[in-house]
Order: sequence, then C-alpha cells, then structure tokens
Amino acid sequence: MTPAHAQSVAVASIVEHPALDAVKDGVRDALKAAGYTEAKGLKWQFQTAQGNNAIAAQIARKYVGDKPDVIVAIATPMAQAVVASTKSIPVVFSAVTDPVAAQLVPGVGPSGTNVTGLSDALPLEKQIDLIKKIVPNAKKIGMVYNPGEANSVVVVKQMRELLPKAGMTLVEATAPRTVDVGAAARSLVGKVDAIYTNTDNNVVSAYEALVKVGEAAKIPLIAADTDSVKRGAVAALGVNYHDLGLQTGALVVKILKGAKPGDLAWETSSKLELYVNPGAAAKQGVTLPESLIKSATKVVK
Repeated sequence: MTPAHAQSVAVASIVEHPALDAVKDGVRDALKAAGYTEAKGLKWQFQTAQGNNAIAAQIARKYVGDKPDVIVAIATPMAQAVVASTKSIPVVFSAVTDPVAAQLVPGVGPSGTNVTGLSDALPLEKQIDLIKKIVPNAKKIGMVYNPGEANSVVVVKQMRELLPKAGMTLVEATAPRTVDVGAAARSLVGKVDAIYTNTDNNVVSAYEALVKVGEAAKIPLIAADTDSVKRGAVAALGVNYHDLGLQTGALVVKILKGAKPGDLAWETSSKLELYVNPGAAAKQGVTLPESLIKSATKVVK
C-alpha cells in the first residue's frame, strides 16, 4: 500500500553536465533530509532534454500530463518550456540566471503564480575583477555563447556595458549548437587576451573544445562555473551548484508541505566560491598570483 500522502516530484534538466547534475543531486539530498524518500513513497522522475528545446517541450508536456506535486526545471530553456506548459502545477526553477528576463516570474519577490525557484546570477563586477587579477593587461575579452539562451544573452549584454568601465571590450562568438563551440572559440584566436565563459549550457557541455583552443593559442579561460575549472578553466568565481540544489530542494519541501509557490519569493545563491587551476594556467600561458591561489576555496591539481 502506498501512503495516502505519497508525493511526486518530476525533475527535468536541459542537458546533463556537472553543474546541472549537482543541482539535481542537491534537490534529491534536500528531499531526503526532510524525510521524502522513495522508500517512504516518494515518486521521483528525472529526464534530460539533451540540449534540445523541442525535447524540453516534449518533457514539459509529459510531466504536465503526469500531474506531479512539483516540477523542478533546471536551467533557463527547460524552465521556460515547463512554465509555458502549466499555470497550475507548482514549478520550481533552478540554475536560471535571470528569471525575470526569461519571463518566468514578473519581477522580484513572490510571483503570485505557480512559479518560484533559484537563480544562479553572479555579480559580474566580481567576474571582471577576477579577469583583471589573472590577465592584468587584458584589453579584449572573448565570449562564446548560444544566442538562443536567454541567460547568456543577458550576461553578454551586461558585459558589453561593464567591460568598457574597466578599460576592456567584449569580442563575441556565437555557438548555437554544442558542436559549434570549438569553431567559435577558434574564431577568437588572435583577437582576444582572455576568454570568459558564463553558465551557457552549450559551452559548458563542450568545455573540452574550448580548453583545446585555450591551450593551443595560449588564451586563458576564466569561467563562471566552478566545475569547469576541473575540466581545464584557469579559475572560476561561481556558485556551488550542489548548494544551489539544496536551496532549491528546500523550496520544494515547503511546497510539498502545503506552501503555495506564488507566496515564496525566488532566491539567489547565498555564497560564491573561488576555484583555481594553476596547471591549466601554465598551459594557457599565465601564472596565477600567489594571493589568488591562497584565497581560493579549492585549488584543482
């Protein structure tokens, strides 16, 4: 017999990569800590759209048909697909850079709708400071991004405005698909002093293609996602995505206990972490300042 209060949580992610997987695991850990486990009747399902917006829409429709208690949508394109599909089932988004620009919520504070969640927005001034610490004389900063991702478009627009204030300019290269990332990075060779990568899902999925270019052309890669440092970025000041998942899971638990998503204000991550990779720095032609290595949360060997 399943208990009368068996709860169901359906989780969907736009693509599988370490940061988004850590969010999913964090949500699950938060549910478990609150006593929601499959052994106690929790119905948990997970699907990934493999980076494809059409598949994201299919998953959203399937989940709406399943009528779970909560749908958790990880990353901006997945959240957009789910929010477009239901106005009644509670939706908790996570790892969304700008939920207002992505039209998931009307503004800051409680949405008054069926939607709440967690943003992974980063204060970009701190990102620019990090670039300056690693490449003090940098004038041109490259960015590879998918123009179809609202989260990336927001960051690019802000970087266009902020970099000139720090004496730098942005050089853009678009990669609409994961397979375009390597070519987009190669197009920046000879034009930029460093490449900054935001939490663009295409770029993060194909990070090794960027690292190859960074090492061959001696262009340092500075990331917004700490998991990318293990994969060859020089440094990243970013959100701990497992913590983001735990924070997201806490909202899910509140809803399972009866709270209305429209009454819960969406949140941003509470802490940032600095990861550095001195080995990657050497391969990409820069030396990390000793003070930066000392202040890092984690030094990747």
